[in-house]
Amino acid sequence: MLGNSWLVLIGALALERIIGDPVSRWHPVALFGRAIEVLVQRAPATGTRRQFVYGAVLTIIPVLAVGLGSAVVLRYLEAIEPWAGLLVGAALLKISLSYRQLEKEALRIADQVGAEQLDLARSSAQALVSRPTADLSEEGLVSAAVESLAENLSDSFVAPLFYFVLLGVPGALAYRAINTLDAMIGYHGRFEYLGKFAAKLDDLVNWAPARLTAYLLALGGWGFNPVAAWQIARRDHGRTESPNAGWPMAAMAGVLGVRLEKVGHYVLGDGDRRLTAERVKEAAGIARRGAFIAGALAFWASSW
Repeated sequence: MLGNSWLVLIGALALERIIGDPVSRWHPVALFGRAIEVLVQRAPATGTRRQFVYGAVLTIIPVLAVGLGSAVVLRYLEAIEPWAGLLVGAALLKISLSYRQLEKEALRIADQVGAEQLDLARSSAQALVSRPTADLSEEGLVSAAVESLAENLSDSFVAPLFYFVLLGVPGALAYRAINTLDAMIGYHGRFEYLGKFAAKLDDLVNWAPARLTAYLLALGGWGFNPVAAWQIARRDHGRTESPNAGWPMAAMAGVLGVRLEKVGHYVLGDGDRRLTAERVKEAAGIARRGAFIAGALAFWASSW
Protein backbone atom coordinates (compact mmCIF):
# COMPACT_ATOMS: atom_id res chain seq x y z
CA MET A 1 0.00 0.00 0.00
CA LEU A 2 1.18 3.49 -0.90
CA GLY A 3 4.42 2.38 -2.51
CA ASN A 4 5.62 5.98 -2.56
CA SER A 5 5.61 6.20 1.22
CA TRP A 6 8.34 8.82 1.16
CA LEU A 7 5.98 11.19 -0.69
CA VAL A 8 3.32 10.64 1.96
CA LEU A 9 5.92 11.39 4.64
CA ILE A 10 7.11 14.57 2.94
CA GLY A 11 3.53 15.77 2.59
CA ALA A 12 2.72 15.07 6.23
CA LEU A 13 5.87 16.77 7.49
CA ALA A 14 5.16 19.79 5.30
CA LEU A 15 1.63 20.04 6.72
CA GLU A 16 2.99 19.71 10.24
CA ARG A 17 5.44 22.52 9.57
CA ILE A 18 2.92 24.81 7.86
CA ILE A 19 -0.27 24.37 9.86
CA GLY A 20 0.88 22.67 13.06
CA ASP A 21 -1.94 21.15 15.07
CA PRO A 22 -4.65 23.82 15.33
CA VAL A 23 -7.04 23.52 18.26
CA SER A 24 -10.53 22.85 16.95
CA ARG A 25 -13.54 20.88 18.11
CA TRP A 26 -13.65 19.48 14.56
CA HIS A 27 -10.08 18.16 14.65
CA PRO A 28 -10.22 14.38 14.00
CA VAL A 29 -8.52 13.65 17.33
CA ALA A 30 -11.05 15.85 19.14
CA LEU A 31 -13.91 14.03 17.37
CA PHE A 32 -12.36 10.69 18.34
CA GLY A 33 -12.09 11.91 21.93
CA ARG A 34 -15.74 12.94 22.07
CA ALA A 35 -16.80 9.55 20.74
CA ILE A 36 -14.74 7.86 23.45
CA GLU A 37 -16.29 10.14 26.11
CA VAL A 38 -19.74 8.86 25.11
CA LEU A 39 -18.57 5.26 25.57
CA VAL A 40 -16.86 6.10 28.87
CA GLN A 41 -20.16 7.45 30.22
CA ARG A 42 -21.63 3.99 29.64
CA ALA A 43 -18.87 2.21 31.56
CA PRO A 44 -19.81 0.03 34.55
CA ALA A 45 -19.97 2.11 37.72
CA THR A 46 -18.77 -0.75 39.94
CA GLY A 47 -16.78 -3.97 39.70
CA THR A 48 -13.09 -3.75 38.91
CA ARG A 49 -13.18 -6.80 36.61
CA ARG A 50 -16.15 -5.48 34.66
CA GLN A 51 -14.47 -2.09 34.34
CA PHE A 52 -11.24 -3.67 33.14
CA VAL A 53 -12.99 -5.79 30.48
CA TYR A 54 -15.06 -2.82 29.33
CA GLY A 55 -11.90 -0.70 29.15
CA ALA A 56 -10.09 -3.37 27.13
CA VAL A 57 -12.94 -3.52 24.61
CA LEU A 58 -13.14 0.29 24.65
CA THR A 59 -9.49 0.33 23.62
CA ILE A 60 -9.25 -2.55 21.17
CA ILE A 61 -12.27 -1.83 18.99
CA PRO A 62 -11.59 1.90 18.33
CA VAL A 63 -7.90 1.24 17.68
CA LEU A 64 -8.72 -1.53 15.20
CA ALA A 65 -11.42 0.62 13.63
CA VAL A 66 -8.98 3.50 13.11
CA GLY A 67 -6.18 1.29 11.79
CA LEU A 68 -8.21 -1.03 9.56
CA GLY A 69 -10.61 1.70 8.46
CA SER A 70 -7.79 3.93 7.26
CA ALA A 71 -6.15 0.97 5.51
CA VAL A 72 -9.35 0.21 3.58
CA VAL A 73 -9.85 3.86 2.59
CA LEU A 74 -6.28 4.28 1.41
CA ARG A 75 -6.28 1.01 -0.54
CA TYR A 76 -9.51 2.04 -2.28
CA LEU A 77 -8.20 5.50 -3.16
CA GLU A 78 -4.90 4.13 -4.38
CA ALA A 79 -6.75 1.72 -6.66
CA ILE A 80 -8.88 4.41 -8.33
CA GLU A 81 -6.39 7.30 -8.29
CA PRO A 82 -2.88 6.90 -6.85
CA TRP A 83 -2.43 10.64 -6.30
CA ALA A 84 -5.61 10.78 -4.27
CA GLY A 85 -4.22 8.01 -2.09
CA LEU A 86 -0.98 9.90 -1.60
CA LEU A 87 -2.69 13.18 -0.70
CA VAL A 88 -5.15 11.60 1.72
CA GLY A 89 -2.36 9.45 3.15
CA ALA A 90 -0.29 12.57 3.85
CA ALA A 91 -3.28 14.28 5.49
CA LEU A 92 -4.01 11.23 7.64
CA LEU A 93 -0.37 10.84 8.67
CA LYS A 94 -0.34 14.51 9.64
CA ILE A 95 -3.21 13.81 12.07
CA SER A 96 -0.87 11.52 14.02
CA LEU A 97 1.73 14.32 14.40
CA SER A 98 1.21 17.15 16.87
CA TYR A 99 4.62 18.28 18.07
CA ARG A 100 4.81 21.79 16.58
CA GLN A 101 1.81 23.07 18.51
CA LEU A 102 3.21 21.69 21.76
CA GLU A 103 6.54 23.39 21.06
CA LYS A 104 4.70 26.69 20.55
CA GLU A 105 2.98 26.27 23.92
CA ALA A 106 6.31 25.59 25.65
CA LEU A 107 7.92 28.64 24.03
CA ARG A 108 4.94 30.76 25.07
CA ILE A 109 5.67 29.76 28.67
CA ALA A 110 9.32 30.71 28.15
CA ASP A 111 8.33 34.15 26.90
CA GLN A 112 5.94 34.65 29.83
CA VAL A 113 8.54 33.54 32.36
CA GLY A 114 11.11 35.79 30.73
CA ALA A 115 8.68 38.71 31.05
CA GLU A 116 8.05 37.76 34.70
CA GLN A 117 4.38 37.05 33.89
CA LEU A 118 4.30 33.98 36.12
CA ASP A 119 0.52 33.88 36.54
CA LEU A 120 0.09 33.79 32.76
CA ALA A 121 2.79 31.13 32.52
CA ARG A 122 1.03 29.02 35.15
CA SER A 123 -2.19 29.26 33.16
CA SER A 124 -0.40 28.33 29.93
CA ALA A 125 1.29 25.36 31.62
CA GLN A 126 -2.09 23.75 32.26
CA ALA A 127 -2.24 22.90 28.55
CA LEU A 128 1.08 21.04 28.70
CA VAL A 129 1.26 19.12 31.97
CA SER A 130 -1.10 17.24 34.26
CA ARG A 131 0.48 18.47 37.49
CA PRO A 132 -1.07 21.37 39.46
CA THR A 133 0.41 24.62 38.15
CA ALA A 134 -1.13 27.28 40.41
CA ASP A 135 1.85 27.36 42.78
CA LEU A 136 4.70 26.56 40.42
CA SER A 137 7.78 28.75 40.82
CA GLU A 138 9.76 30.11 37.87
CA GLU A 139 12.04 27.06 38.08
CA GLY A 140 9.02 24.74 38.32
CA LEU A 141 7.45 26.27 35.22
CA VAL A 142 10.67 25.98 33.25
CA SER A 143 11.12 22.38 34.37
CA ALA A 144 7.55 21.52 33.32
CA ALA A 145 8.04 23.10 29.88
CA VAL A 146 11.37 21.35 29.29
CA GLU A 147 10.00 17.98 30.41
CA SER A 148 7.00 18.44 28.14
CA LEU A 149 9.20 19.20 25.14
CA ALA A 150 11.18 16.00 25.69
CA GLU A 151 8.24 13.70 26.42
CA ASN A 152 6.07 15.05 23.62
CA LEU A 153 8.88 14.74 21.09
CA SER A 154 8.55 11.01 21.71
CA ASP A 155 4.76 10.73 21.95
CA SER A 156 3.77 13.26 19.29
CA PHE A 157 6.49 12.92 16.67
CA VAL A 158 8.99 10.08 17.00
CA ALA A 159 6.48 7.36 17.89
CA PRO A 160 4.03 8.12 15.05
CA LEU A 161 6.92 8.13 12.56
CA PHE A 162 8.25 4.89 14.05
CA TYR A 163 4.91 3.15 13.47
CA PHE A 164 4.53 4.76 10.05
CA VAL A 165 7.82 3.15 9.01
CA LEU A 166 6.73 -0.22 10.41
CA LEU A 167 3.02 -0.28 9.52
CA GLY A 168 2.32 2.65 7.24
CA VAL A 169 -0.28 5.36 7.80
CA PRO A 170 -2.71 2.94 9.53
CA GLY A 171 0.01 2.10 12.07
CA ALA A 172 0.65 5.76 12.85
CA LEU A 173 -3.07 6.44 13.28
CA ALA A 174 -3.56 3.37 15.47
CA TYR A 175 -0.69 4.59 17.64
CA ARG A 176 -2.31 8.03 17.95
CA ALA A 177 -5.59 6.37 18.97
CA ILE A 178 -3.82 4.36 21.70
CA ASN A 179 -2.00 7.44 22.96
CA THR A 180 -5.24 9.45 23.03
CA LEU A 181 -7.06 6.72 24.94
CA ASP A 182 -4.25 6.55 27.48
CA ALA A 183 -4.39 10.33 27.94
CA MET A 184 -8.16 10.17 28.50
CA ILE A 185 -8.55 7.18 30.80
CA GLY A 186 -5.11 5.70 31.53
CA TYR A 187 -4.49 7.19 34.96
CA HIS A 188 -5.13 6.58 38.66
CA GLY A 189 -8.44 7.50 40.25
CA ARG A 190 -11.90 7.07 38.82
CA PHE A 191 -10.71 5.36 35.62
CA GLU A 192 -7.93 3.26 37.11
CA TYR A 193 -9.35 -0.14 36.13
CA LEU A 194 -11.27 1.16 33.13
CA GLY A 195 -8.07 2.63 31.71
CA LYS A 196 -5.59 -0.01 32.85
CA PHE A 197 -5.57 -1.86 29.51
CA ALA A 198 -5.09 1.38 27.55
CA ALA A 199 -2.30 2.45 29.89
CA LYS A 200 -0.44 -0.86 29.58
CA LEU A 201 -0.88 -0.91 25.80
CA ASP A 202 0.46 2.65 25.61
CA ASP A 203 3.46 1.60 27.71
CA LEU A 204 4.10 -1.26 25.27
CA VAL A 205 3.88 0.75 22.05
CA ASN A 206 6.04 3.56 23.47
CA TRP A 207 8.82 1.28 24.71
CA ALA A 208 11.03 1.56 21.63
CA PRO A 209 10.17 5.16 20.60
CA ALA A 210 10.97 6.53 24.07
CA ARG A 211 14.43 5.02 24.06
CA LEU A 212 14.99 6.07 20.46
CA THR A 213 14.04 9.63 21.43
CA ALA A 214 16.70 9.63 24.15
CA TYR A 215 19.29 8.82 21.46
CA LEU A 216 17.86 11.52 19.19
CA LEU A 217 18.12 14.13 21.94
CA ALA A 218 21.72 13.15 22.49
CA LEU A 219 22.39 13.50 18.75
CA GLY A 220 20.54 16.80 18.66
CA GLY A 221 22.50 18.11 21.61
CA TRP A 222 25.68 19.12 19.82
CA GLY A 223 27.08 22.20 21.48
CA PHE A 224 25.77 21.03 24.86
CA ASN A 225 26.56 17.68 26.48
CA PRO A 226 25.36 14.79 24.28
CA VAL A 227 27.36 12.20 26.24
CA ALA A 228 25.59 13.14 29.48
CA ALA A 229 22.23 12.80 27.74
CA TRP A 230 22.56 9.04 27.46
CA GLN A 231 24.34 8.65 30.79
CA ILE A 232 21.60 10.47 32.71
CA ALA A 233 18.87 8.71 30.70
CA ARG A 234 20.26 5.31 31.67
CA ARG A 235 20.66 6.33 35.29
CA ASP A 236 17.44 8.25 35.95
CA HIS A 237 14.81 6.90 33.55
CA GLY A 238 13.36 4.60 36.21
CA ARG A 239 12.55 7.46 38.60
CA THR A 240 9.31 8.35 36.81
CA GLU A 241 6.11 6.39 37.28
CA SER A 242 5.88 5.88 33.53
CA PRO A 243 8.32 3.24 32.26
CA ASN A 244 8.93 5.32 29.14
CA ALA A 245 8.60 9.05 29.87
CA GLY A 246 11.76 9.07 31.98
CA TRP A 247 13.99 8.22 28.99
CA PRO A 248 13.53 11.41 26.91
CA MET A 249 13.08 13.66 29.96
CA ALA A 250 16.24 12.40 31.67
CA ALA A 251 18.13 12.64 28.38
CA MET A 252 17.06 16.28 28.07
CA ALA A 253 18.16 16.95 31.65
CA GLY A 254 21.55 15.43 30.87
CA VAL A 255 22.16 17.23 27.59
CA LEU A 256 21.16 20.61 29.07
CA GLY A 257 23.05 20.04 32.32
CA VAL A 258 20.02 20.85 34.47
CA ARG A 259 17.97 19.29 37.26
CA LEU A 260 14.34 18.64 36.29
CA GLU A 261 11.86 18.02 39.08
CA LYS A 262 8.22 17.21 39.58
CA VAL A 263 7.93 17.93 43.28
CA GLY A 264 7.01 14.87 45.30
CA HIS A 265 7.45 12.53 42.33
CA TYR A 266 10.90 12.58 40.74
CA VAL A 267 14.15 14.42 40.16
CA LEU A 268 16.03 13.91 36.88
CA GLY A 269 19.63 14.98 36.31
CA ASP A 270 22.06 16.67 38.63
CA GLY A 271 23.33 19.60 36.56
CA ASP A 272 23.77 22.98 38.18
CA ARG A 273 22.65 25.28 35.35
CA ARG A 274 19.82 27.53 36.52
CA LEU A 275 16.34 26.87 35.15
CA THR A 276 15.48 30.05 33.26
CA ALA A 277 13.41 30.88 30.19
CA GLU A 278 16.56 30.41 28.11
CA ARG A 279 16.67 26.73 29.07
CA VAL A 280 13.25 26.20 27.44
CA LYS A 281 14.49 27.78 24.22
CA GLU A 282 17.62 25.63 24.31
CA ALA A 283 15.50 22.53 24.88
CA ALA A 284 13.27 23.48 21.95
CA GLY A 285 16.31 23.79 19.69
CA ILE A 286 17.69 20.42 20.79
CA ALA A 287 14.31 18.75 20.32
CA ARG A 288 13.92 20.38 16.89
CA ARG A 289 17.25 18.92 15.78
CA GLY A 290 16.23 15.54 17.18
CA ALA A 291 12.96 15.78 15.24
CA PHE A 292 14.87 16.61 12.05
CA ILE A 293 17.05 13.53 12.50
CA ALA A 294 13.93 11.42 13.16
CA GLY A 295 12.31 12.73 9.99
CA ALA A 296 15.46 12.04 7.97
CA LEU A 297 15.65 8.47 9.30
CA ALA A 298 11.97 7.90 8.54
CA PHE A 299 12.48 9.25 5.01
CA TRP A 300 15.45 6.94 4.49
CA ALA A 301 13.54 3.91 5.79
CA SER A 302 10.39 4.67 3.78
CA SER A 303 12.45 5.07 0.59
CA TRP A 304 13.51 1.42 0.52
